[in-house]
Amino acid sequence: MSPRRITCPICGRGDRDRTLTVFDTGRVHCHRCGKDAWRDIKAALGCEFDEHPPHRPVKPTAARNDGLAPWAAALWESSRALSGEGLAYLQARACVIPPSDGDLRWHPEVLHKPTGHTGPALIALVTDAITNKPISVHRTWIRRDGTKPVKPARMLAAGHRAKGGVIRLWSDDAVTSGIAITEGIETALAVAHVHRPVWSCIDAGNVAAFPVLNGIEAITIFADADEAGLRAAEQCAERWHAAGREVFICEPPVGDWNDRAQEAVA
Repeated sequence: MSPRRITCPICGRGDRDRTLTVFDTGRVHCHRCGKDAWRDIKAALGCEFDEHPPHRPVKPTAARNDGLAPWAAALWESSRALSGEGLAYLQARACVIPPSDGDLRWHPEVLHKPTGHTGPALIALVTDAITNKPISVHRTWIRRDGTKPVKPARMLAAGHRAKGGVIRLWSDDAVTSGIAITEGIETALAVAHVHRPVWSCIDAGNVAAFPVLNGIEAITIFADADEAGLRAAEQCAERWHAAGREVFICEPPVGDWNDRAQEAVA
């Protein structure tokens, strides 16, 4: 017998209000009262209490690495200072080349699991914005001409935390009284034509949550010109302004700042 839907004797609002499911095992569950009311419901229906209420199975949450998993650490350690295809890609995208002590490198052969493609990729170390602890690696598969050979072209390490993370394209030592932030890596390196140091926050969510950092008195947020990007910039700006810091928001007319940089050199 299939489960039946009937009116709940506890919260029912009429004959057509069929929120209660009666299972062929004798279990009952009201989708309004919730599972905690199952004893009251069964009492009202004249049923015994020998069955547990139905429940949805809870999928186990995948464990997150505390720091870098061995494979991610090995990828970062085996990556190289920007040169070869990595350097050519950034130059084709009208990017400023960041200093060698920043957290951006490249690797000549990185597997792209969704497609099976193996090729050069930018490798970025993602660190906690506050503690500077490594929490993930970010990969961007590239070509020398500034294009990308696969989709998705950008991937974070599975099983790693990215929330609250940044890519320190310039090291902490380069940050004195002010910092600029953006979403993407290429956007940050385009912004570097006019503002350094600059960090990539990876996405709008991390821009919105970018914390107020001790010793930094001014922040410039180079927002993407879309709804999510502008909203994230405003949320970040409100937090820094409330902390008494100097705040600037800059936005391009369309797209992102790397689009503008490429147009300028075309």
